[in-house]
Amino acid sequence: MPLYKPSNTDTHVTSQFSLKGKNAAVTGGVRGIGLAASKALAEAGANVAILYSSTKDADAIAAKLAFETGVTVKAYKASVEKKDEINAVLNTIASDFGSLDIVVANAGIASHYPAEDYTEDQWREIMSVNLDGAFWTAQAAGNIFKKQGYGNLIFTASVSAILVNVPQKQAAYNASKAGVVQLARCLSVEWVEFARVNCISPGFIATDMLDVHPQEWKDKWFGMIPANRLCDPAELKGAYVFLASDASTYMSKFLKDLSLRYVSADLLYSWCKSGYRRWVHAAVRGTDFSSYYIFNNEFKSHNNL
Repeated sequence: MPLYKPSNTDTHVTSQFSLKGKNAAVTGGVRGIGLAASKALAEAGANVAILYSSTKDADAIAAKLAFETGVTVKAYKASVEKKDEINAVLNTIASDFGSLDIVVANAGIASHYPAEDYTEDQWREIMSVNLDGAFWTAQAAGNIFKKQGYGNLIFTASVSAILVNVPQKQAAYNASKAGVVQLARCLSVEWVEFARVNCISPGFIATDMLDVHPQEWKDKWFGMIPANRLCDPAELKGAYVFLASDASTYMSKFLKDLSLRYVSADLLYSWCKSGYRRWVHAAVRGTDFSSYYIFNNEFKSHNNL
């Protein structure tokens, strides 16, 4: 069976972004990036189930979002790291809403320890939520999509999947998000007959997850981010709507890096000229370097390094 194709692919472009009549679920959907994604899908017309694990005012958040957008928004409690629990909740949502068209596997946590100091519990906590939880969410959604014959899965990974953040030490988080990116690649191929699978990798976003960090960390980040500021969660809304909508029906295995790279190609080129060619080549080997092409024609291929 080929990838789903709308009956009319040449509708007006604004109508292609509409999610009216669609039903969506967002894990970690009551805070930060997840709340922005939930709001975006609701504003585009979808009915939205927002999933949470511990937020005490989730029902109030859902009610407020429903009032502001005019669609159905309900809160459901689920721990994504528990396979049976997330499976049961997503199936309940599909039953309550009548179908489940879109699932955003967004729930995630972070911690910061030197790699040599991780305890087994600290390592497993990150992996169980960020990677295992993403897979159990995807698996539950995939079985629903397969039964329906269609569906749309969007992962929230992180730019940490492809680079090493500094000055914080977070090997477990980075490894878990790299796993999510590869998981998205795998499922986009395995499930192409009944689902589209895509992935968004945000950079530094102004959420509660970053608020707790010391100012010296933020100063370090700003010194490496060309935009010289954090991204507001609302600035991600368009990306989630695009991937959830018929504006991207021929797109699967799309790994959108929304980070603004730490360094430009011009800087890498200058490093090469300064004698650091081997170091730069090692740093970018195996990396999707295409985001640098527009900055410097010298980087048309890895061989130029």
